[in-house]
Amino acid sequence: MTTHRRRAAGTPLVGVTTYHSPAAWGALEREAAVLPASYFELVAAAGGRPLLLPPCRSAPGGPAAGAAEVVDALDALVLAGGGDLDPAAYGRAGHPAADGVDRDRDRSEEALLAAALDRGLPVLGICRGLQLLNVHLGGTLLPHLPDRVGHDGHRPAAGGFADVDVATVPGTRVAAAMGDEDTVRCSHHQALDRLGDGLVVAARSADGSVEAAELPGRPFVVGVQWHPEESADRRLFDALLGAVA
Repeated sequence: MTTHRRRAAGTPLVGVTTYHSPAAWGALEREAAVLPASYFELVAAAGGRPLLLPPCRSAPGGPAAGAAEVVDALDALVLAGGGDLDPAAYGRAGHPAADGVDRDRDRSEEALLAAALDRGLPVLGICRGLQLLNVHLGGTLLPHLPDRVGHDGHRPAAGGFADVDVATVPGTRVAAAMGDEDTVRCSHHQALDRLGDGLVVAARSADGSVEAAELPGRPFVVGVQWHPEESADRRLFDALLGAVA
């Protein structure tokens, strides 16, 4: 790990990943870089200046090109939620319930994550972002969590959210930010299976599913399976900005 050189004093610059999606505004319909506004508004409310990071499919060198230069300009990174990771990335076959797989997004975000970890930046992964962190570190995912737990309580329908009770692990950064237990907004049908190298569990739900994990010994590398932006919960974003050197 190299040491990240902090920018000149000022508002911390926080990169937030986005994704391709058809979108409409006014009379226009176009392919666009999409991100719910709640993500960047929470970054701003926590004291950061958000910089939206699209996966550029046509970039010379591919969607992963230039990640190191982008990260060199940042003080922290947020990996946003979204579609499923490509199961081939963790050695599994596809699943009929797979949704929103975008290999270009996978490549772009993994390159950003690798550069952020190399430079010691604080990182917050949300839902898919936690799963990307786990896979990047050599872990695996459950392609469809209901096959393991026997219910769809973590995502009642595609695009839907559910309230899930989680218990945090004492001594973790997640526990410091969230307290001993909480009810969080979840929308995931994939989940962590084998943990990636160095990761420790930071929270679980009542059915035993891993709902948060983190890298100890780092300023702040945390992933949560829930969506704090859906309930305007600033606590993890405050913790992320608090870890900026």
